[in-house]
Amino acid sequence: MKKALIVPVVALLAWIGGAFVLDVYGAEHAVDGSWDLIIVAGCRVNPDGTPSLALQRRVDRAMDIYEQGAAPQMLFTGGKGDFGGTEAEAAASYARTQGLPAAAILLEDESHSTDENARFSSERYPAHRVLVVSDSYHIFRVERVFGRYYPDVRGVGSTPRPWWRFRGSMREVLAVGWYGVTGRL
Repeated sequence: MKKALIVPVVALLAWIGGAFVLDVYGAEHAVDGSWDLIIVAGCRVNPDGTPSLALQRRVDRAMDIYEQGAAPQMLFTGGKGDFGGTEAEAAASYARTQGLPAAAILLEDESHSTDENARFSSERYPAHRVLVVSDSYHIFRVERVFGRYYPDVRGVGSTPRPWWRFRGSMREVLAVGWYGVTGRL
Protein backbone atom coordinates (compact mmCIF):
# COMPACT_ATOMS: atom_id res chain seq x y z
CA MET A 1 0.00 0.00 0.00
CA LYS A 2 2.80 2.45 0.88
CA LYS A 3 4.57 1.90 -2.44
CA ALA A 4 1.34 2.59 -4.32
CA LEU A 5 1.14 6.04 -2.70
CA ILE A 6 4.70 7.09 -3.48
CA VAL A 7 4.19 7.89 -7.17
CA PRO A 8 1.02 9.98 -6.72
CA VAL A 9 2.49 11.84 -3.74
CA VAL A 10 5.73 12.60 -5.61
CA ALA A 11 3.73 13.71 -8.67
CA LEU A 12 1.56 16.00 -6.56
CA LEU A 13 4.61 17.51 -4.83
CA ALA A 14 6.29 18.06 -8.21
CA TRP A 15 3.13 19.73 -9.53
CA ILE A 16 2.88 22.03 -6.50
CA GLY A 17 6.62 22.76 -6.68
CA GLY A 18 6.35 23.62 -10.38
CA ALA A 19 3.43 25.93 -9.66
CA PHE A 20 5.43 27.71 -6.95
CA VAL A 21 8.45 28.13 -9.24
CA LEU A 22 6.30 29.57 -12.06
CA ASP A 23 4.67 32.07 -9.72
CA VAL A 24 7.95 33.21 -8.15
CA TYR A 25 9.62 33.46 -11.57
CA GLY A 26 6.94 35.84 -12.88
CA ALA A 27 6.88 38.01 -9.79
CA GLU A 28 10.60 38.84 -9.93
CA HIS A 29 10.83 40.72 -13.23
CA ALA A 30 11.71 44.40 -13.01
CA VAL A 31 11.11 46.92 -15.77
CA ASP A 32 14.09 48.92 -16.95
CA GLY A 33 15.07 50.70 -20.15
CA SER A 34 12.82 51.76 -22.97
CA TRP A 35 10.56 49.41 -24.86
CA ASP A 36 8.62 49.69 -28.10
CA LEU A 37 5.32 48.40 -26.77
CA ILE A 38 3.52 47.19 -23.65
CA ILE A 39 1.27 44.23 -24.41
CA VAL A 40 -1.51 43.23 -22.02
CA ALA A 41 -2.38 39.54 -22.34
CA GLY A 42 -6.10 38.94 -22.66
CA CYS A 43 -8.21 37.51 -19.87
CA ARG A 44 -11.84 36.78 -19.08
CA VAL A 45 -14.58 39.42 -19.35
CA ASN A 46 -17.52 39.55 -16.93
CA PRO A 47 -21.10 38.89 -18.11
CA ASP A 48 -21.77 42.66 -18.13
CA GLY A 49 -18.83 43.23 -20.52
CA THR A 50 -16.49 44.70 -17.92
CA PRO A 51 -13.01 43.26 -17.43
CA SER A 52 -12.60 40.55 -14.79
CA LEU A 53 -10.56 41.42 -11.71
CA ALA A 54 -7.61 39.58 -13.24
CA LEU A 55 -7.81 41.66 -16.42
CA GLN A 56 -8.18 44.87 -14.39
CA ARG A 57 -5.11 43.91 -12.37
CA ARG A 58 -3.12 43.33 -15.57
CA VAL A 59 -4.20 46.72 -16.94
CA ASP A 60 -3.35 48.42 -13.64
CA ARG A 61 0.16 46.91 -13.73
CA ALA A 62 0.57 47.95 -17.38
CA MET A 63 -0.58 51.48 -16.50
CA ASP A 64 2.10 51.69 -13.80
CA ILE A 65 4.71 50.73 -16.38
CA TYR A 66 3.32 53.14 -18.97
CA GLU A 67 3.33 56.00 -16.47
CA GLN A 68 7.03 55.29 -15.79
CA GLY A 69 7.63 56.03 -19.48
CA ALA A 70 8.68 52.49 -20.39
CA ALA A 71 6.87 52.50 -23.77
CA PRO A 72 4.79 54.91 -25.85
CA GLN A 73 1.86 52.56 -26.59
CA MET A 74 -0.13 49.75 -25.04
CA LEU A 75 -1.55 46.82 -27.01
CA PHE A 76 -4.55 45.02 -25.55
CA THR A 77 -5.11 41.45 -26.74
CA GLY A 78 -7.95 38.96 -26.64
CA GLY A 79 -10.97 38.09 -28.70
CA LYS A 80 -14.58 37.51 -27.79
CA GLY A 81 -15.14 35.02 -25.00
CA ASP A 82 -18.37 33.88 -23.38
CA PHE A 83 -19.61 37.34 -22.41
CA GLY A 84 -19.74 40.93 -23.63
CA GLY A 85 -17.35 42.31 -26.20
CA THR A 86 -13.77 41.31 -26.72
CA GLU A 87 -11.18 41.04 -23.97
CA ALA A 88 -9.09 43.68 -25.78
CA GLU A 89 -11.98 46.17 -25.92
CA ALA A 90 -12.88 45.63 -22.26
CA ALA A 91 -9.25 46.14 -21.18
CA ALA A 92 -8.83 49.23 -23.38
CA SER A 93 -12.04 50.75 -22.06
CA TYR A 94 -10.88 50.19 -18.49
CA ALA A 95 -7.45 51.68 -19.31
CA ARG A 96 -9.14 54.81 -20.70
CA THR A 97 -10.95 55.25 -17.37
CA GLN A 98 -7.53 55.02 -15.70
CA GLY A 99 -6.19 57.86 -17.86
CA LEU A 100 -4.57 56.12 -20.83
CA PRO A 101 -4.79 58.45 -23.86
CA ALA A 102 -6.63 57.11 -26.93
CA ALA A 103 -3.48 57.68 -29.04
CA ALA A 104 -1.61 55.14 -26.90
CA ILE A 105 -4.17 52.33 -27.40
CA LEU A 106 -3.77 49.49 -29.87
CA LEU A 107 -6.06 46.45 -30.17
CA GLU A 108 -5.63 42.83 -31.19
CA ASP A 109 -9.15 41.50 -30.73
CA GLU A 110 -9.31 38.11 -32.44
CA SER A 111 -7.07 35.81 -30.38
CA HIS A 112 -8.27 33.04 -28.06
CA SER A 113 -4.98 31.71 -26.64
CA THR A 114 -1.56 32.90 -25.54
CA ASP A 115 -0.10 31.66 -28.81
CA GLU A 116 -2.69 33.59 -30.84
CA ASN A 117 -2.15 36.68 -28.64
CA ALA A 118 1.52 36.63 -29.64
CA ARG A 119 1.11 35.67 -33.29
CA PHE A 120 -1.71 38.10 -34.12
CA SER A 121 -0.03 40.91 -32.17
CA SER A 122 3.25 40.52 -34.03
CA GLU A 123 1.49 40.38 -37.41
CA ARG A 124 -0.40 43.63 -36.76
CA TYR A 125 2.16 45.48 -34.66
CA PRO A 126 5.71 44.39 -35.38
CA ALA A 127 8.18 45.66 -32.80
CA HIS A 128 11.61 44.79 -31.52
CA ARG A 129 11.34 45.15 -27.73
CA VAL A 130 8.07 44.37 -25.96
CA LEU A 131 6.92 44.08 -22.38
CA VAL A 132 4.08 41.61 -21.86
CA VAL A 133 1.91 41.96 -18.76
CA SER A 134 0.02 38.96 -17.39
CA ASP A 135 -0.46 37.14 -14.09
CA SER A 136 2.82 36.27 -12.35
CA TYR A 137 2.44 32.51 -12.86
CA HIS A 138 1.84 33.02 -16.62
CA ILE A 139 5.08 34.94 -17.30
CA PHE A 140 7.34 31.94 -18.01
CA ARG A 141 5.07 30.78 -20.84
CA VAL A 142 4.35 34.32 -22.06
CA GLU A 143 8.05 35.08 -22.50
CA ARG A 144 8.67 31.91 -24.45
CA VAL A 145 5.60 32.15 -26.66
CA PHE A 146 5.95 35.87 -27.43
CA GLY A 147 9.69 35.27 -27.89
CA ARG A 148 8.86 33.18 -30.95
CA TYR A 149 7.38 36.31 -32.58
CA TYR A 150 9.30 39.26 -31.11
CA PRO A 151 13.12 39.55 -30.86
CA ASP A 152 13.26 40.94 -27.30
CA VAL A 153 10.52 40.10 -24.77
CA ARG A 154 10.22 40.63 -21.05
CA GLY A 155 7.22 39.50 -19.06
CA VAL A 156 5.91 41.54 -16.15
CA GLY A 157 3.65 39.84 -13.64
CA SER A 158 0.68 41.17 -11.78
CA THR A 159 -0.01 39.40 -8.51
CA PRO A 160 -3.42 37.79 -7.95
CA ARG A 161 -4.89 37.09 -4.54
CA PRO A 162 -3.46 33.95 -2.86
CA TRP A 163 -6.25 31.52 -3.78
CA TRP A 164 -6.25 32.63 -7.43
CA ARG A 165 -2.45 32.49 -7.54
CA PHE A 166 -2.50 28.91 -6.28
CA ARG A 167 -5.31 27.85 -8.59
CA GLY A 168 -3.86 29.65 -11.61
CA SER A 169 -0.32 28.44 -11.08
CA MET A 170 -1.50 24.83 -10.71
CA ARG A 171 -3.35 25.17 -14.03
CA GLU A 172 -0.34 26.89 -15.59
CA VAL A 173 1.90 23.88 -14.89
CA LEU A 174 -0.42 21.87 -17.15
CA ALA A 175 -0.48 24.63 -19.79
CA VAL A 176 3.32 24.84 -19.86
CA GLY A 177 3.46 21.07 -20.28
CA TRP A 178 0.91 21.15 -23.10
CA TYR A 179 2.65 24.03 -24.89
CA GLY A 180 5.96 22.18 -24.52
CA VAL A 181 4.57 18.92 -25.92
CA THR A 182 2.93 20.74 -28.86
CA GLY A 183 6.12 22.69 -29.68
CA ARG A 184 4.78 26.15 -28.85
CA LEU A 185 7.32 27.13 -26.17
